[in-house]
Amino acid sequence: MSDSELPDDGTTPPGEQAPAGDQSEPVFESEQEEFEPVQVFPESEDMDLRSGADKCTKVGSCDAECPVAEVDDDFPGPQFQGPEQWRLTNDAEDDDFDDSVMQCSNCMRCDNACPSGVPFSQMHNTARARHVSDQRLSVKKIRNRLLANYRSSAWLASKVPRLANAAMNFGPARWIGEKVLGVSKEREFPAFATETFREWWAARGGHATSVDNAVAARERRGEAADADKQVAYFHGCYANYNTPEVARAMVRVYEELGYEIVVPEQGCSGTPMFANGFLDDAERHAEKNVANVGAAIEEGYDVIASCSSCSMALRQEYPEQFDIDGIADLSAHTYDALEYLRIHEDIEELLADASVEALPDVAYHAPCHSRNQGLARQSLELFEDLDGIDVTDVGDSCSGISGTYGWKEEKYDTSMKIGEEMFEHMEGAPAEHGMTECPTCSMQMEHGTGYEITHPLEVIEAALVDG
Repeated sequence: MSDSELPDDGTTPPGEQAPAGDQSEPVFESEQEEFEPVQVFPESEDMDLRSGADKCTKVGSCDAECPVAEVDDDFPGPQFQGPEQWRLTNDAEDDDFDDSVMQCSNCMRCDNACPSGVPFSQMHNTARARHVSDQRLSVKKIRNRLLANYRSSAWLASKVPRLANAAMNFGPARWIGEKVLGVSKEREFPAFATETFREWWAARGGHATSVDNAVAARERRGEAADADKQVAYFHGCYANYNTPEVARAMVRVYEELGYEIVVPEQGCSGTPMFANGFLDDAERHAEKNVANVGAAIEEGYDVIASCSSCSMALRQEYPEQFDIDGIADLSAHTYDALEYLRIHEDIEELLADASVEALPDVAYHAPCHSRNQGLARQSLELFEDLDGIDVTDVGDSCSGISGTYGWKEEKYDTSMKIGEEMFEHMEGAPAEHGMTECPTCSMQMEHGTGYEITHPLEVIEAALVDG
C-alpha cells in the first residue's frame, strides 16, 4: 500500500468496508443553526492576537509555571513565546517567529497561571503553525508530521498488531529510528491491541446492544426505562488502537448507570497536530469531528472523552483556532468522562458503598490538560471513600512527555528532567502502581518508574461492574 492510500483523516480506507457492526449506529443528520464565529478578541476583526498580548502585565507567573523553562535555561519561556512575539510582529500575517516556539511542550500550564487571561496556548499554536509552514522540507519536519498524524500509522499497525509490536520494539529498528528520523531509541513503542475498541464495539452489537443494556440497568436501578440518558463517546486514537480496555471500561460503567452510548465516526482530536504546528491537519480532523459528533449533539447526546487531551482539544483548542459551523455546540457539550459522572450521578456515594480489594493502591498523577479544565483533584475526591484502595497524590508536577514532545530524540532528556519530580513522588508514595487519565502521561509514568498504570475508569469498573 502506498503512503497516499493511508487514511489520515479517520475515514475508512479506499476499497475497505467499515465493520458490519457500525451499521447499527444511528445516522444523524447535522442541521446546525447559522454559526456565529467566536470572537476571542472583539476589538480585532481579523483575529490578530497582538490585542491579546496587550493584556500581559509581565508578572512572570507563566514563566514560573512552565516546566520546560524550569529545566532548560535556553528556553525563553511562555511570556516571550506568547505576548512578546506577538507584540514584535509587524502585522497579522508576519511569519517572523523565533524558532524556540518549537520548544514549547503544549502543556498549557501558562493558560492557567496568567492572572490577566492572556491566551497563551492560542498564541503558541498559531505561531507554531506559521513557523512550520515557513520551514523547508527536512527530516525533522517529516518526523514531526509522522508523530502528529499518529492515527495513520496506528491504523496500519492495527491490521498486523503482533508483527507491528515485534518490529517497532526490535532494538536495531529503534536505533535506526533515532538515527534516521530522530525518534528517541529510549522510548518503547506502546503495544497495539489485537482487537481495536471499534472492532469490539461493532462485534458486540454497537448502539443497539448499548440501548438494551442501558434499559435493563435503569430497570434494576428503579429508574424510568425511557429516561433521557444518552452520551456520544469520543474515544480518541489511543483508546481505540492501544488501550481498548479503557474504552471498554467506560462503556460498561456508563451502561451500568443506565446510559445509552453511541460511538460516532471520528478523526483524531488534533492534539498532536496542534503541538507540532500542523493546523491544517488538525482542522481537517476537526471538520470531521464537528460534523459527526456534532450531529449526535443535535439529537440530544452529550459528548464524553476518556482522554484529558481529547476533551481539552474539543472544548478549548477547536473554538480558539477554527471557524467551523457547530464548533461552539461541540465545545459546550463536551465533558471529561469522570467529570460527567460527578455532575449527573451520585457517583461518590455509589463508590462509598463498593469495594475493590482486588486492585492495588495507586500513586495518582493529574495530567496538565486535566488541570487546565479544572479537574486536578477529581480522581482523588472520587476514590476518597472507596474501600480497598488508597490513592496518593504525587503532586502538581508535569510528567514531561507532553504527547509527542518526549518522543523526539532532541527533547528526550528535557522530558525526563521535567518528569524527575513526579518519578520521585511516585517512588516515595506507599504504592507501586500508578493512575492517570492521560495516555501519554501513563507512558511516562511507566517509563520512569516501571510501575503498571491504570485509568480511573478501570477502577470504577472494578467497583461498580465487577465488584
